Amino acid sequence: MERHSSTATAPTIAPPAPPKPIRRGLEPAWTVDDARELYQIHRWGSGFFDVNKAGNVVVRPLKTVHPEIDLYEVIQGLKERGIKTPVILAFNDLLHRRLTDLHQAFTSAIAEHGYKGKYRAVYPIKVNQQRHVVEEIQACGKNFGFGLEVGSKPELLAVMGMTTSTPDSLIICNGFKEDRYVEFVTLAAKLGRTIIPVIENIEELRLIIKQAERFGIRPKIGVRVNLNSPGAGRWRHSSGAKAKFGLSISETLEVLALLKRDNMEDCLQLLHCHLGSQIHDIRNVNAGVNELTRVYVELSKMGAGLKYLDVGGGLGVDYDGSQTNFEFSTNYSLQEYASNVVYRVMSVCDEEEIPHPTIITESGRAMVAHHSVLVFDILGSNSADRFMVPEEYSSINGNGKMGDETPRPILDLLDALKNVSERRLLECYHDALQAREEAMNLFNVGHLSLQHRSIVDQLFWATTAKIRDKCRDLDSIPEELQDLETHLGDTYFGNLSIFQSLPDIWAINQIFPVMPIHRLNEQPTRHAIIADVTCDSDGKIDRFVDLRDIKKTLEVHPIQHGDEYYLAAFLVGAYQETLGDLHNLFGDTHVVHIRLDENGKWWINHVVDGDSVRDVLNYVQYDVEKLRQEIRRECELAVRDNRLTVSESQSLSKAYEGGLAGYTYLE
Repeated sequence: MERHSSTATAPTIAPPAPPKPIRRGLEPAWTVDDARELYQIHRWGSGFFDVNKAGNVVVRPLKTVHPEIDLYEVIQGLKERGIKTPVILAFNDLLHRRLTDLHQAFTSAIAEHGYKGKYRAVYPIKVNQQRHVVEEIQACGKNFGFGLEVGSKPELLAVMGMTTSTPDSLIICNGFKEDRYVEFVTLAAKLGRTIIPVIENIEELRLIIKQAERFGIRPKIGVRVNLNSPGAGRWRHSSGAKAKFGLSISETLEVLALLKRDNMEDCLQLLHCHLGSQIHDIRNVNAGVNELTRVYVELSKMGAGLKYLDVGGGLGVDYDGSQTNFEFSTNYSLQEYASNVVYRVMSVCDEEEIPHPTIITESGRAMVAHHSVLVFDILGSNSADRFMVPEEYSSINGNGKMGDETPRPILDLLDALKNVSERRLLECYHDALQAREEAMNLFNVGHLSLQHRSIVDQLFWATTAKIRDKCRDLDSIPEELQDLETHLGDTYFGNLSIFQSLPDIWAINQIFPVMPIHRLNEQPTRHAIIADVTCDSDGKIDRFVDLRDIKKTLEVHPIQHGDEYYLAAFLVGAYQETLGDLHNLFGDTHVVHIRLDENGKWWINHVVDGDSVRDVLNYVQYDVEKLRQEIRRECELAVRDNRLTVSESQSLSKAYEGGLAGYTYLE
C-alpha cells in the first residue's frame, strides 16, 4: 500500500559509468545537509541519528549534539578486533534514553491532567528476547517501576530467574496457559513476585483457582477483553471481536461471577486489551482506550477489585518519518500518545467516580526499535546501463545499408540511440522497444545469432539509459518513462540475509530506513535495490523511505572492485532478531553492545558472537564431527592414490575445519 553483417565480434563492455548527477543547473555543491534531506534522517531518526562533517552517520544516544558515535569509526574498530560485518550494533545508552522518554511522557501527562493514579510500563520480551537487551531494560526500568511481560512458558521461566532480586517488578503473563504454566505462575507468587496471569479463556481461570487453593495464596488475576473498537494498520485484524486472544464481554462477566462464587472478586485486579500493533492513527488509540475504560468502570461498580488498566501495545514507530497515518508511520508523537491515554482514562473514571487506576502499557516496539542498527558491507554491483555501443557499430546509423548484413533491429536501435532528444523521448523509447521485440522474435526462430542478440541488448540499454538521463532534466516526465529509473537501477549485493536479519521486509513488506553510513559528503549518483546473499529471489530490499511515497530504489555511491562500502538498516531492534530464520543456513550475525563512558567515548561493552558454520549445521542435526572425519578420510585416500600430496591433504583438512569454525557470511 502506498500513500498518497559480417560475423559479429564479441561485445565490448565498458566499465560502469555513473549516470548524470541528480542535481541540476548551477546549484551549490553537494553537502552533508543534502544527504540529511535525501535520506530523511532528521525525520525518522527521532534525534538519535545524524550525519557529521566527515560525511559519516553518527549516533547520538542521549539526543544531544555531544556525545556522538561515528558508525564508520565503530566498524573500522570492529575490523581491527576481527569482528566482521554483517553486525548488529546495539546502543545501550540509546535504549536507556528511549525508556526514559517513555517514562517522562507519561509523568508529564499525569502532572498536566492531575491524574491521581500511576504509570508502569512492562516490556514484552517477545519483541527482542536477547538476554542483554532484557537485562538493560531491567536495569534502567527498575528506577521507573517498569516490569516485564511474558507470553509463553519458556519466557516465564526466564523472567522468574531474572527477577530474584527485584520481586516488586511487575510480571504480566499473557498467552495460552496449561496447568504447568499456571503452576509456575502460582509458585512465583508464593515466592513473593508481583505476578499477574491474564485470562485468555474460562478454563485458565479454573486452573488458576485450583493452583491457588493448592498453594494457599490469594492470586492477582487479570482478564483480557476483546473490544469492539477496530484496530488499525497491518495488524488491524489482531484486535476486535474475532481476535485470537481474549474474552467477550459475556465471558468477562462470567469470569467475575465465578470469582464471586468463591469470594475472590477482589483478586480480579487487572483489565487488559490488545489494541493492535504499530497503530498509526491516534484516533484508534483514543477509541480503544475509551471503550476499555468504560468496561473497567462497569466491572469496578460490579465489585471487581480492579487496580490496573493495561492498554497493551500498539504505540507505533515512525519508520519513514512522514508523521502520517501511513501503516509504517504514526500521526502522533510519544507525548501525544501518553497525554491521550491519561486523559481518556481519567475522564471516564471521573465521570463514573471510580478511582484512577495504575495505567500499564506494553509498548515493546517503541521501547527497543531505535537502539539497534544492522550494518552490512556491499560485495559488488550489477548495472543495467554499463553497456556502450560496440566500436564496430559506432559509425553505422539507422540509414545503413541492409547489404552490410547488419540485422534490421540493430540498425533501428542505432537510429533510436542517435535521435534521443527531449522532443523525441517517447518516440525513441517506443522504437527501441519495438526493435528489441523484433530481435527476440528473430532469435527465437534461429535468424539472429547469439552475438547479435548480445549487441541488441547493449544498444537497448544504452538507449534507455540515454532517455533516462534526458528525463532527469525535465520538469514533467511522461508516464511511460517514470519507471525508467527503477528499471535501470543497479543491484547492490549486500553481505546479509534478509530472512535472518530483516525478516519483516520479506514477510510483511516492512519498510526500514536504509542508507550508507559513510561517503555522505559525496553526492550519490547511482540508484539501486539491495540483494542479499541467499539464493532466494525474495531476498532483496526494493522499498525505501521517502517523505511523499515509497521509493523503489535507494540513492547510493558508485563503487569499483575492491571498494569498501557499508550500508545500514535502522530501527531494527524490534522483532527482527527473534523472528530471523536459517534460510540457506545463514545464522545469527554478531551483536556488539556499545556504551558511552563517563567522558562520552564509546567502548564495546559486550560482544555476542554470531553463529559459526558448525553451529548452524548442528541446528539442523548434522553430525559435524562425522563430516570432518569423512573429509579427512577422503584426503587420505587421495594421498594413497597420488591425487594429493600429504601437504595438500593437510591444507585441505585444515581449510575445511577452519570453514566449520568460521562465520556463515562471506568473509
